[in-house]
Amino acid sequence: MPMRPDVSVVVIAYNDARRLPRAVASSLGQSLGCVETVIVDDASTDGTAQAADRLAARHPGRVRAVHLEANSGGCGRPRNAGIEASTGGHVMFLDSDDLLDRHACLNLLGAAEDTGADIVSGRCDRVFLDVPEHADGRVRPWYPWLYRRRAVHESLEANPRLLYDTLSTNKIYRRSFLERYGLRFVEGLHYEDLLFTAEAYLAARPTALIPHRVYNWLVSERTPAPSISNRRAELANFADRLEIHRRIDMLFSLRGAHDLGRAKDVKFINHDLMLYLRELRDHDPDHRARFLDLAAGYLAELDPRVFEEANTMPAIAAYLVREGDHAGALAAAVYAPAKRPELRARLVERDGRVFWGAGRPRGALARRVLDVTNFGFHLRPLKELRPANTVTRLETRGGRVRMAGRVLNPLNRIRPDAELSGTLEFCDRRRPARKGRVKADVRHDGDRLTWQAEFDPTRRIRPAGFIDPVWDVRLRLRVDGESVVTRLGEGRESPRLEGVELPVRPRLTRLAADRLRSYVTEGGHLAFRLEAGSPWARLAAAAARRLPVAPAGLLAWRRARRAGGGVRRGLTSRKTKIAVFNRVLSRLPVRRDLVVFESHLGRQYSDNPKYIYRELRRSGHPVKAVWSYASSPAGFPDDARLVRRGSWAYYAALARAGFWIDNQGYPDGLRKRPETTYIQTWHGSAYKLMGLDQPRMKNGSAAERARLRRMVGRFDSFLIRSGHDEETLCAGLGVRSVLLPAGYPRNDPLVNGADGDPELSAEVAALRDSLGLDDGRRVLLYAPTFATGPKGGPVRLLAPPVDPGEFARELGEEFVMLVRPHYLCRANLPPGAHAVMRDAGAAPDVTPLLLLADALITDRSSIMFDFALLDRPIVLHLPGVLDPSAGYFDLERHAPGPITRTEDELVAALAGLDEAEAEHAPRRRAFARTFGEHERGTAARTVVDRYFPAAEPQRHRGRRNGRTA
Repeated sequence: MPMRPDVSVVVIAYNDARRLPRAVASSLGQSLGCVETVIVDDASTDGTAQAADRLAARHPGRVRAVHLEANSGGCGRPRNAGIEASTGGHVMFLDSDDLLDRHACLNLLGAAEDTGADIVSGRCDRVFLDVPEHADGRVRPWYPWLYRRRAVHESLEANPRLLYDTLSTNKIYRRSFLERYGLRFVEGLHYEDLLFTAEAYLAARPTALIPHRVYNWLVSERTPAPSISNRRAELANFADRLEIHRRIDMLFSLRGAHDLGRAKDVKFINHDLMLYLRELRDHDPDHRARFLDLAAGYLAELDPRVFEEANTMPAIAAYLVREGDHAGALAAAVYAPAKRPELRARLVERDGRVFWGAGRPRGALARRVLDVTNFGFHLRPLKELRPANTVTRLETRGGRVRMAGRVLNPLNRIRPDAELSGTLEFCDRRRPARKGRVKADVRHDGDRLTWQAEFDPTRRIRPAGFIDPVWDVRLRLRVDGESVVTRLGEGRESPRLEGVELPVRPRLTRLAADRLRSYVTEGGHLAFRLEAGSPWARLAAAAARRLPVAPAGLLAWRRARRAGGGVRRGLTSRKTKIAVFNRVLSRLPVRRDLVVFESHLGRQYSDNPKYIYRELRRSGHPVKAVWSYASSPAGFPDDARLVRRGSWAYYAALARAGFWIDNQGYPDGLRKRPETTYIQTWHGSAYKLMGLDQPRMKNGSAAERARLRRMVGRFDSFLIRSGHDEETLCAGLGVRSVLLPAGYPRNDPLVNGADGDPELSAEVAALRDSLGLDDGRRVLLYAPTFATGPKGGPVRLLAPPVDPGEFARELGEEFVMLVRPHYLCRANLPPGAHAVMRDAGAAPDVTPLLLLADALITDRSSIMFDFALLDRPIVLHLPGVLDPSAGYFDLERHAPGPITRTEDELVAALAGLDEAEAEHAPRRRAFARTFGEHERGTAARTVVDRYFPAAEPQRHRGRRNGRTA
């Protein structure tokens, strides 16, 4: 080794003689050659000092050992001693129970030399040793979004999110930088990393990040001596963390870095506080109360703005801790929306908004922080809410079990007149299909449901006795026919749930386990372990545990079952069905009178295919109609054959059909037969770029573009509404089939009206009644296109364009608003908004809604082209900046009505709707003429007459030359 190493790795150890050699080996094994290792023993008593000396003796010049005279009780003093004793140009830190990646020093030093950074940080992976190898969740990267790509930040102000990674061990520090600023760890306090790293980030010019893994943080949660970071059950541990945060607050304040201080506090709420709150349920009430008092004291010192800037649920938890609502805070801390969690908190609706917690929010800050309207609790099906179920009674008496509990009824979603029933289900955890069922009596009790059950467990629960050691228990509610499954858990009203015995009668033998003993899982739920009562049974159970997990015959049977399941899945897979369609089903004779209809991939009975189907039925053409449905056949016509999309019956119908009629696209991979005529009606004229004109497609893969060409290449006829469609939509999709300039069948009623169509008139009247539009107010239809979220997917909840309270005050006496979301999302209307706003998302077909509406509010949606045919007011609500390159024409120049950007502008435009007609009506009529030039009210009849002659139903095919037919 040269006189001065490139990197010094400071390894700190206390009473860790067993793991120290492994940590040092990861330092010695670095692919960078010039690395020295400095071991600092914090006055260990178990032989760690001797292990350090042996390692130094074995590797002279590469390993040195430093011994502290007295134990420091933390990591600060040993690390400082290591800095002083080391000689390398850069310094790294390693704990004796962790490991460096083999190329850590090489990658970090290389980035430091390339960028001139004072600090270089790499990815740290937490490796959970209690989780089996190769299992999901064993390796969890530490804030991986910071390390997706290489980055250089000139200062902490340039990226305050660096404060989420305050580890000192996954970083390399330039020694001259440490000495220039006198950077050392605080001693006598835990979580010294947080303060040291904050000081280092603040001083560094610059800091670099690399996407490589450099550090393996080994975590063993079942060890009797957890590391400092895992001793969150100790109040002193949390007190030290708060003291460190207060010192960081002082540091930022003295530097005048108030924005950084607030960013750090947001991180405290999102990360630090949540670590403790999520584990607090496992502690006794006295511990919880003292912890929450400590936390509330610190939270009261924070700038109130941090509660609005933090993530929603952590912010709610922190705010309620500060306000003393401990139950609401703990419920928010464990609620993780992405993981289908239980809802353990009450919700309250006030002034049309939904808030977390039972009480009315006090003050403007509380209203902003506790508002969870956008979570859609008032919209989700009951089975998705997973309301908490608290056990209030669990006892055995005279061989019978008595159980009772209370189920949360959020926002009183379960009405007092709902038909209720309940069943307790005891489920074998290894084989959830094996259940013991017990009837439960369920009834309303204020804002909760109460239930109780009494039963003989020896009759209702029949374990095998050896192979089913753990049983979970759930309550399955039936609410007006809808099934809601809740897990039984503990709460403030619960008696002691540990150790209650339920006698059971095993199926195998009297020597098998014969009782279930209750316990509470880490998630706070009630479960039972199977136990043996008699000494003979305990001996038999012990012998069973010493046997192989499964006899050879049983293993063979399980393998055969798995193989059989794989064969079944293969035979019913989409890939198999498409192959059979193309090679086998396509050889069956085509039936020219068979027509397969589909709308929006089977989601609805709606749109252009619906109106072609109705025209065929009305005119008496001898066809056999098949409609595909994606999930439920409800709402589809009774006089047609229905097939589930993707089923064998679906593919068989497509193979034999003389006609395919849809508005989006049949499955990719199906080779349409020459004898089958594919009439593609599409579902709207184009303002937004379509098909190959989209940047996503232009910049995408060749395979994606080839897929689009395959899909479009099957079309035999394509409906258009205007020359605009031919120039934009057809060109963008690459349509080469016969173009039928007939307009859209769904728009025939918009041109002709519904009076001459009794079926449609009845549909419109029924829709009017279901939406409660009978008080004489004018109807506004809000129907925007789908919006994309930050990750590119569609936004799932559509909020109204105006706050319901504001709408009620300014426009509620004259208008009622129907909110019609795109089929990819749902309307998010607060419960209190019903007086002035209605959710119209359940109506499958938009045409009756257009006929009901007196005016339309939309954005860039193609619905504006259809509604313009009614010659009724249209308002384009376009918040933000409209990108001219995102559409086929200048929307502001051709707009069929006023354009608004803000809520206030929209309210003003609606209030002055009639007065503005003189200005906007001519523009709207010109818009309708330009983009609906072929709309004559005869589109459905034109399609039927063209392809379904009344005489002999012979095949009629247009030329595939791209010209208008």
